[in-house]
Amino acid sequence: MIDWPNVTASGNQELGLKPEELQKSKCVLGFIPVIYYSMLLSIGVPVNILTAVALCRLASRTKKALYYYLLAVTASDILSQLFIIFVGFLLETAVFHRDVPALLLHSVSVAEFAANHASIWSTVPLTVDRYVALCHPLLHRQISYPARARKIIGVVLATSIASGVPFFWWSDMWRNSHPPTALDAVLIWTHVTIIYFLPCSIFLVLNSLIIHTLRVRQREQRCQEEQGTKSVPLQRLGKTTAMLLAITSVFSILWAPRTIVVIYHLYVSTVHRDWRIHLAYDLSNMLAMLNTAVNFFLYCFVSKPFRSAVRDVILLRGSPLYSRRALPQQQVPTNASISSLYSGNSKRFQRDFTPLSPHGARKPS
Repeated sequence: MIDWPNVTASGNQELGLKPEELQKSKCVLGFIPVIYYSMLLSIGVPVNILTAVALCRLASRTKKALYYYLLAVTASDILSQLFIIFVGFLLETAVFHRDVPALLLHSVSVAEFAANHASIWSTVPLTVDRYVALCHPLLHRQISYPARARKIIGVVLATSIASGVPFFWWSDMWRNSHPPTALDAVLIWTHVTIIYFLPCSIFLVLNSLIIHTLRVRQREQRCQEEQGTKSVPLQRLGKTTAMLLAITSVFSILWAPRTIVVIYHLYVSTVHRDWRIHLAYDLSNMLAMLNTAVNFFLYCFVSKPFRSAVRDVILLRGSPLYSRRALPQQQVPTNASISSLYSGNSKRFQRDFTPLSPHGARKPS
């Protein structure tokens, strides 16, 4: 990002580089990345905090596992903005120019990769939950409830933290003048597999199955309409699917350039040697970090309940969360079998105790 010296005399002598080869690749963007990341941080953090508060209200009100998964994605995005954008790009790179103890650099690298993995892999259980909900609705009623969602989220976060530890030895692409070593190759392939190839493969398979299932249901619905029978509309399923496809598609698009540049750096030309790879790496990082701030706008575009919750938060409307939890009808038992039947029992209770409408009631003789 910033043009700082990073080639030592001893390192040059060991490599046997010529004087024209000692020139470090300069960042042609200058201070543009600093301005970009500052704006992204100033917008992304408040937006994600607003998203988290709105999702907390929806999760408390509806007791749906979906909102707990979305809340985990938002919390992971906040951690990514804190460790990667604020600490990594702004403090270490722009302010201190990497002139900090090596132990601190490597420790922050672990936190950055852990937050990065958590941000990406929090979307995987969300995708699995939506797949089960749309393709196996009866199974979804049995296995999807808040307590299990929280356990899954805890496992994902713990695994993400553990997966960041090996990247304590991650090589600084901007500063290291030597070609990537065997350890660098292992870490780079592990990185791109964890953050891109493996989650994108899961997204592709499950989203394809979801789309196939919805198309089959739409064909069945058309056949039933042609036969004169009524069928259940699929509009709500379409909105849910649209939100999921938007989240996963935006991630796949924004992270693809960085994955390509990192592999190119490993096998073709290093970031240190070639200013064009340096430029591509800067731009790809900027695109990838944009993913931490766009989900709020996707939720607003797709979900009407989320827009209403955001409006209530901004206008300071609605009762406090603890009062909603205190209502007896909002309490959901943690037992899976009872939780799966709670929604149906509640609707049956309302139907039994709701008075008949004037048109449906029989007048006494």
